[in-house]
Amino acid sequence: MSLKSTVLLRFSVGLIVAVALLFIPAGSMRFWQGWAWLAAMFFPTSFFFRYLYKHDPQLLERRLKMKEKVVEQKIFQIAASLIFFPSFLLAGFDYRFGWSRTYLRPMPLWLTLFSLVLVVGSFCLIFWVMRVNRFASRTIQVEAGQTVVSTGPYHFIRHPMYSALGIFYIFTPLALGSSIALPCFALLIPVFIYRLLNEEKILRQELPGYAEYCRGTRFRLVPFLW
Repeated sequence: MSLKSTVLLRFSVGLIVAVALLFIPAGSMRFWQGWAWLAAMFFPTSFFFRYLYKHDPQLLERRLKMKEKVVEQKIFQIAASLIFFPSFLLAGFDYRFGWSRTYLRPMPLWLTLFSLVLVVGSFCLIFWVMRVNRFASRTIQVEAGQTVVSTGPYHFIRHPMYSALGIFYIFTPLALGSSIALPCFALLIPVFIYRLLNEEKILRQELPGYAEYCRGTRFRLVPFLW
């Protein structure tokens, strides 16, 4: 299958799955927060795909690879999947049954809109990462010719991609109007920290200069915090 066909297939399947995860449990197509979140996610994603297909198809191919070789990373994939998909189902059921509105409080419109902006912002940060690091693969591996990147967001933190994902996971349930789903989404953060620490271990062993980069760039995810 050609790269273009693979991208179109992945994009289409991802959109169908996202719609199903949100709107089937919601029981209504009037779940406007779901539509707004889909737009905030898939318009930037389609732009990134088109950009990489035109300007850096090799990076796009790296982003499409999903098969991990390291046992710890395979464990991560399973754990992340067990949390990721139920979290969206919970947000959909929350819309149908009104758990957040009944037992907590209705999500303010300003917070929903602010969260949508940050969801888009997380994709912008991911795009910045990919612009400066063309070895930003989805899987953990060190490739021939790979070098340490210390410019752009890597100047401030060692794992800006994970920082962007953290923003995405924290503000997605708020963008969907679901306070109930927030703790479920937040469970993904320690799972990604597990992945991050294992990734650092591999990079220290296999990527020349990475240990020195870590000594010079102290913070992993949040500047001045960790």
